[in-house]
Amino acid sequence: MTSHNFNIRLDDELRNRAFPVLESYGLTASQAFKLFLNQVAETKTVPLSFDWQASADREPNLESQIAMCEALANRVTGKRYDGLDEVMAELANDP
Repeated sequence: MTSHNFNIRLDDELRNRAFPVLESYGLTASQAFKLFLNQVAETKTVPLSFDWQASADREPNLESQIAMCEALANRVTGKRYDGLDEVMAELANDP
């Protein structure tokens, strides 16, 4: 079976975060990438979870639901802001 070289460019920060995780499993980056590609080839899917993007389908936890209901019922006092810039400006001036 013939083989091919494949080069990938990674920034140092990503490499420094990812490689120790692979090493903790006893894998080199090359082995991990081969495992990933084998899984793609076998399943014809990308073996990653993208569930976080479907957050609109998730229910907030009970504590968040109670807080939202209180806010909607105007039982929560607080300051209204016109945008994130206004919030950030106030936070920057907070002693």
